[in-house]
Amino acid sequence: MKEILDKIKEYNTILIHRHKNPDPDAIGSQAGLRAILRENFPKKKIYAVGYDEPTLTYLAEMDTVTLEENEKYLSIVCDTANTPRIDDDRWKTADFLIKIDHHPNDDAYGNLLLVEPERSSASEIIADFAFENKLSMNAEAARLLYGGIVGDTGRFLYPATSPNTLKVASMLAEYDFDRAALGREMSSFDMKVARLQGFVYENMELSENGAARVLLTQELLKKFALRDAETSSIVSVPGNIRGIESWAIFVEQADGHFRVRMRSKVIPINEIAKAHDGGGHPLASGANSYSLEENEKIWQELQDNLKK
Repeated sequence: MKEILDKIKEYNTILIHRHKNPDPDAIGSQAGLRAILRENFPKKKIYAVGYDEPTLTYLAEMDTVTLEENEKYLSIVCDTANTPRIDDDRWKTADFLIKIDHHPNDDAYGNLLLVEPERSSASEIIADFAFENKLSMNAEAARLLYGGIVGDTGRFLYPATSPNTLKVASMLAEYDFDRAALGREMSSFDMKVARLQGFVYENMELSENGAARVLLTQELLKKFALRDAETSSIVSVPGNIRGIESWAIFVEQADGHFRVRMRSKVIPINEIAKAHDGGGHPLASGANSYSLEENEKIWQELQDNLKK
């Protein structure tokens, strides 16, 4: 963490990236780091880059950045396991690249890496980075990092929630932001998402040994007027049912392939994801399927994995 701080001090321009299709931890760690660095280095040009995800603008909005020709800058990528998922391609031409992440380090990109897969979230790592280096923290940074931790721990229910996670969250909660309001915003959704939840409960396919799956077609998404990003809020729904141990949500994309969101309560499923153009955490992974036949293969592998 000291090496990262030393490198930050070297550059006047810093771009902070996160992954495409962001979640609260992606935005929280990225914008939280931006808030910390702006607080401690007010003369530096520090930007959070990428597109604005409409469902997460309550957390933070991105910066519009035009770099000068031949301008040297540092890129820091938060919460992003591999390079194809990095939002904003300017990381490719950065003078120096830092990776800060909590996913398995299968793609060890960057000149300097802080990767801790045992952590609950990238936001927890960023918070510790600030506290350990004795950087000033403000309420905005605390709100963002707290939101990122809450998002990636499922409100502190997931196994990656450690004593340190709770300690860091407690330290962030000491700052002056409305935790209750943030919690309400994070747990609220539109009526169309509520209707999608009803569809999931009604149409979920179950196996005898505790696997579940749901297929969301383009036709269905258009019927509910939903974008792909909005379907992420129903990924945890099957896990609320007793007896379901692992599950997959197959979301058809505009080009015809399927984005597969996979979750499990106890049995790791990330090796299945890796075998299908994906990866992630042992109990929370994503994959890609390029045919209905591959969908069936993933479904069978999910069931077989539980039988083992």
